[in-house]
Amino acid sequence: MRALLCGLGFAVMAGTAGAQCFGTDSFKTCTDAQGNSYTVQKFGNQTIVNGQNPRTGSTWNQSSQTFGNQTFTQGQASNGNSWNMTQQRLGNGTYTYGTDSRGNSFNDFELDQRGPRN
Repeated sequence: MRALLCGLGFAVMAGTAGAQCFGTDSFKTCTDAQGNSYTVQKFGNQTIVNGQNPRTGSTWNQSSQTFGNQTFTQGQASNGNSWNMTQQRLGNGTYTYGTDSRGNSFNDFELDQRGPRN
């Protein structure tokens, strides 16, 4: 679940990787290979995603806000439970922590493979 949660958050922040999207940078509609469709809205430092799977009827959403080197994301998973995640750039890596939709805490530090950012 944590991998899925983090994967969804990272995919959205990385520009809806692996999905076909139509629209503008501030509002787009996307469909991925698993049949999920979602809208991505960007307003300044905030990104809002609302998703659904027409085959299963499941829905989910998330909202992210970035302040400097920190991004706060919260959402509601397809099981109806809330989750949250914070990502913070620290030197040459990113520290990620939060609570998944099952109430489990997680944290991880990943080194940037490309080296320090300027």
